[in-house]
Amino acid sequence: MDLINSSDYQVTVSTLARNSTHFPAPASKIIVVVFLFMTSIIGIISNGLYLWVLKFKMKRTVNTLLYFHLILSYFISTSILPFITTSYLQDNHWSFGAVMCKVLNSILYMGIFASSFFLSAISVDRYLFTLHPVWSQLHRTPRWASSIILGIWIFATVLSTPYLVFRETYDDHEGKVTCQHSYDVSTNWESKKWIHVACFTSRFLLGFLLPFLIITFCYGRIANKMKKRSLFKSNKPFKVMMTAIISFFVCWMPYYVYKGLLLTKNQSLLLQLILLLAVITTSFNAVFSPILYLFIGENFKKVFKKSILALFESTFSEDSSPERTQNLSSETSI
Repeated sequence: MDLINSSDYQVTVSTLARNSTHFPAPASKIIVVVFLFMTSIIGIISNGLYLWVLKFKMKRTVNTLLYFHLILSYFISTSILPFITTSYLQDNHWSFGAVMCKVLNSILYMGIFASSFFLSAISVDRYLFTLHPVWSQLHRTPRWASSIILGIWIFATVLSTPYLVFRETYDDHEGKVTCQHSYDVSTNWESKKWIHVACFTSRFLLGFLLPFLIITFCYGRIANKMKKRSLFKSNKPFKVMMTAIISFFVCWMPYYVYKGLLLTKNQSLLLQLILLLAVITTSFNAVFSPILYLFIGENFKKVFKKSILALFESTFSEDSSPERTQNLSSETSI
């Protein structure tokens, strides 16, 4: 399968692996299949547990609402993994039909866009909560958060629409059907190439660079405020947020480097090494990043002494003590 024409549309672990014609086989194929299978099982169970606890066992707050939908975006990605793993196991044969080819890949991109937007929204929420406490007390409500969440899902859905349009199935008339990305809206090769470049550029700018700038600004201001005023007696909320951000960008950077190299038609060994790294890191992002929140938010010894529910409540509870609010209110001029 051609790297340039067929690998642009996929962002998850399994797709990165299965779209490389240079990926070693058969030993590596077995390793990748096992890895993807375990990733899907662990991801569905762990993210599903998070969603259940946040939805039914915790108080409905701005914090829990934002985290619920962040983890929901991870859950979407891991839920689609079994379909793509099956295709990869069958030598890229797609047996789920043309409609599922389009829909699953569009949903996949929607989840990826949404995860970056929710991480940005969480950082903005922390910024407002820390540096503008009076405004937050008046306007920062679950209803306000629900409006933000709805807007994020709508925006992510709109941005995933091109992948619903460009995704197609191809029959080689020898019994093999592949689910590929097609730019056949134009018969001119240069036009197809620029559509490919436009899709990658929009994904990079909106799904990676813009969230990076927003998060860097928000946490830079928060860190500067904390350093000057020592507002937090505990830095647990800050550590949890930073863990989410760092894990996201470290996990997705290899992917964007890989996609950038594909645009240059690079076929070197470096490309394959980055591909393997991207397989590992994108999987880690969707499956293990949420697990890190619990351990980073608490002392490791305390983790094993607490019940699951108590651990969740401690990690995701609102940091809104009267003393903190009073301190913040006296510092409203930024």
